[in-house]
Amino acid sequence: MELLSVIRRWHCRDHRPIREIERRTGLSRNTIRKYLRAQSIEPRFQVPERPSRLDPFADRLRGWLVLKAARPHKNRRTARRLHEDLVVLGYGGSYGRVAAFIRQWKPSSSTGARTGRSIAGHRVKLQVAHTRLSFSRAFILRACPLQTQEMLFDALTEAFRVPVGVPRRGIFDNMKTAVDRIGSGKARQVNLRFMALASHYLFEATFCNPAAGWEKGQIEKTVQDARRQIWQDLPAFPDLGAPCCSICSAASTSAPVSSSQPI
Repeated sequence: MELLSVIRRWHCRDHRPIREIERRTGLSRNTIRKYLRAQSIEPRFQVPERPSRLDPFADRLRGWLVLKAARPHKNRRTARRLHEDLVVLGYGGSYGRVAAFIRQWKPSSSTGARTGRSIAGHRVKLQVAHTRLSFSRAFILRACPLQTQEMLFDALTEAFRVPVGVPRRGIFDNMKTAVDRIGSGKARQVNLRFMALASHYLFEATFCNPAAGWEKGQIEKTVQDARRQIWQDLPAFPDLGAPCCSICSAASTSAPVSSSQPI
């Protein structure tokens, strides 16, 4: 745009010859003449139509985006996940092209959806406990109807049944099912039943500072990964005790391990 403005000023106002404009700009005479004959104040370029590898999959991706917009924000598949699903269908293009398509796509209307999972044909809202073992990187998800103390104990019991054993130390949130009162610093009044559980499995309980999620970053990442890998597909289960995947099925059938084994 700036170069075209300079060419027009030199030729129409200063009456400089095309040869001088050619020498100063480095453009060919034919290009300069084309700009001047067009009598346009901005350059126009004809972009050739180039087919995209995403074109055969555009309708499929558009349909996925419509379903994604109808879901709650936590249950929506990410652009990276959508690209991986397209690759399975035979898409050979880049992730950037898929991301650009998603940014340009606008839903016609936004609709909300209820959260929950289908259990025995009924829509049920579940609370999921996440346990992550630091050394082995194993993680266990345990779903329960309510966030009660029984849910906490059940989740820890199932986590300690995996083959790697029981940890020496556990880092926990300051949930009311384990902590009765938060004192200054690291002082905590721990629930007696939770203390009995820690004494039974012989692990030391450490509690994070309030609003300090970075102190347990591994479990925070596990929560994010579980939403994208498991819960976004809205799986249905025959009952509450059914495993959500083959990994959970293998963990649920493994034999208990001595509580003295460290990880």
